[in-house]
Amino acid sequence: MSTQRVLLASVVLALGLLALAACGGQSQPTPTPVPSVAQIAQGTASAVIMPTATPLPPSPSPTITPSPTATATVTPSATASPTPTATYTPTPTPTPQVPLSVEFMRRQSYPGSEVTIEQTLQPGANYQRYIASYYSEGLKQYALLTVPNGPKPPTGWPVIIFNHGYIPPAQYRTTERYVAYVDGFARNGYIVFRPDYRGHGNSEGEATGGYGSPAYTIDVLNAVASMKRYPDADPDRIGMWGHSMGGHITLRAMVTTRDIKAGVIWAGVVASYPDLLSNWRRPIPTTIPAGARRWRDTFISQFGTPEQNPAFWASISPSAYLADLSGPLQLHHGTADESVPHEFSAKLYAQAREEGVPMPVEYYEYPGDDHNLSKSFSTAMRRSVAFFDKYVKNLTLQTAGEAPAVSP
Repeated sequence: MSTQRVLLASVVLALGLLALAACGGQSQPTPTPVPSVAQIAQGTASAVIMPTATPLPPSPSPTITPSPTATATVTPSATASPTPTATYTPTPTPTPQVPLSVEFMRRQSYPGSEVTIEQTLQPGANYQRYIASYYSEGLKQYALLTVPNGPKPPTGWPVIIFNHGYIPPAQYRTTERYVAYVDGFARNGYIVFRPDYRGHGNSEGEATGGYGSPAYTIDVLNAVASMKRYPDADPDRIGMWGHSMGGHITLRAMVTTRDIKAGVIWAGVVASYPDLLSNWRRPIPTTIPAGARRWRDTFISQFGTPEQNPAFWASISPSAYLADLSGPLQLHHGTADESVPHEFSAKLYAQAREEGVPMPVEYYEYPGDDHNLSKSFSTAMRRSVAFFDKYVKNLTLQTAGEAPAVSP
């Protein structure tokens, strides 16, 4: 029965193929030969399964994206995957840029102003004397001004900015004190410009002291700029003289600006700030402004002691910037000075030699003399004038070498 069924299916299949061939068009392909029933029965051929048309590639099944679950689509958090903002570490600032720091002061501008003659005074031996005014940070400042007699040089008269020492502001008068000092330079062919500092005499502003605030140095730097604009002055020949606190201002100014061609300091407060804290035992006058008395405690509370934060204390010390002196420097000090230790000047000179400061630095020590060099005034003045003549009036631009310490 199974063989008959196979033969019958083959016959039916063959008849169906013949019928299709008879009805097909001219383009029909030649049919594949079909074995006879006898062949299949005899086992010499097997039943044939006709091929279908070549199948098309299966249509791609749409990609099913599963709905994200909390596990599959966890978004990294800022802590798991830190962003640049989260991981940014700012560069540390080892020395806070307080207004008193040398670097901060160098970035400021000191434009000065026109100089106005406010009052004509009794003339000197060979020069005229005036009370003049200028502006510093918008404050009207007064100053003593001397101008040599006679025709001025083609480029103008050389100038000395004169920085006085500490005088109680309430007692200060523009025309008083330092008369012989001013005369010593004025009679030798220099314009002398002696700023009062803010809060002194008739100058506007608050007297804040010379060590915890840059205010007085700012007034002096604006005085330099004002003298550069003064018609009778040579803007390229400006020197600076300072006594006591004025010596500190002179040193600070000379490492802040390049406009000062040479400096002379008598009995100057020229030590580093750590040295001022440790080795300056003088009593503070009761008349000094209260704000000026607090700078030590204020800086220590904010920035620590010199041992805890040496970088800060160096940043406000002009003595830490001796390599940047704008010109040669001459120091004078008496060994019997009871106001400012003569070791301050001696140490500064030794430091300049040790560091190989490119500008000439001279030191004159006067055994047994006092804070005002009253015993050696004529000698000290003669040396100071000669120094200014060499490096300011005659513009000797010496930038190397060292002078030995000299005693009278």
